[in-house]
Amino acid sequence: MFKNLIFDWSGTLVDDLGPVIEATNAVLGHYDVEPLDRENFRRSFRLPYRDFYEELLPDVALEELEALFRPAFDNATSEVAPLPYSREKLEWCKRNGIRCFVLTSMDPTAFERQLDDFEMRNYFEATYAGVVDKRELIHVLLTSHGLNADETAFVGDMTHDVETARHGGISSIAVLTGYNHPELLATVRPDITVNDLDGLKSLMERPQNGHHGHHGRPVATVGALIHDGVGNVLMIRTHKWSDKWGIPGGKIERSEASEEALRREILEETGLEIEDIRFALVQDSIDSPEFERPAHFILLNYIARAASPEVTLNDEAEAFRWLSADEAMKLELNQPTRHLLEHAIAGSLIPSGN
Repeated sequence: MFKNLIFDWSGTLVDDLGPVIEATNAVLGHYDVEPLDRENFRRSFRLPYRDFYEELLPDVALEELEALFRPAFDNATSEVAPLPYSREKLEWCKRNGIRCFVLTSMDPTAFERQLDDFEMRNYFEATYAGVVDKRELIHVLLTSHGLNADETAFVGDMTHDVETARHGGISSIAVLTGYNHPELLATVRPDITVNDLDGLKSLMERPQNGHHGHHGRPVATVGALIHDGVGNVLMIRTHKWSDKWGIPGGKIERSEASEEALRREILEETGLEIEDIRFALVQDSIDSPEFERPAHFILLNYIARAASPEVTLNDEAEAFRWLSADEAMKLELNQPTRHLLEHAIAGSLIPSGN
């Protein structure tokens, strides 16, 4: 899929969020600004970091802030460690001849130290650290190393990384392991979104012997277009489907009847009990570019009524909405859901409540 990968560092390959929050609060405290907790930091921090500080400390020079931040980062009590699957992903790239680079805003001295501490230096053809605005260097990196834009992707955890990829005319891959919340990343529409670097490895692994999916066999799944009996349908948004809106559902387990699997999956994902279950249609989803990795699914689609409208999402989804079928059609839906919704509207399968 890609021959070249440009990685962000912090939040993508290495977890240093704790020390960064500590150091940021040390800087803010120096100027008597209230500290940020983890959630508020993840929702407000952005790159280029000069823009972040200009909002909180508009009259302080960036050089002065950096002079405070660096020793505070070095003295932080929170640990820095490679993120899960980062080394496995880099090993996979090395085995498969994928050219790897780093483009990061991290302080060069701290970055070089971490490269050696985590023994990752030999994975990269070149690294670029201390880059305040990555958009200003992306074209230089591509040109200097002769990288074909069509064969190159930027892998990062922040909206700025996605914007940098777009600025460079390359693909963007967002990972949900770092600084920005999924809903923030969704606003800049990355080309691909994965949970972590293991998901990226799975995405890039080429199918062998002409087969797709697990052991070359399609995977049977169930999903339901859930309504409330008065004309509203439930839509959920999930990073697995490129942060597009869709329906809840999942895989059928061995020895599990399809409707039994449907009830289980809906309860796990939404907390809803469902009634009046009716089969709607079956669809194939074969290596959909909307899904987080290549896979062949057989989608068994149902329509069902929720026993109550109280939704409790698990960690597989980021948001939900109850709205009319016509309003749902205006959302950015994944293609299988759009087809199911069109089928339900055409066949008047959703009660109007009138």
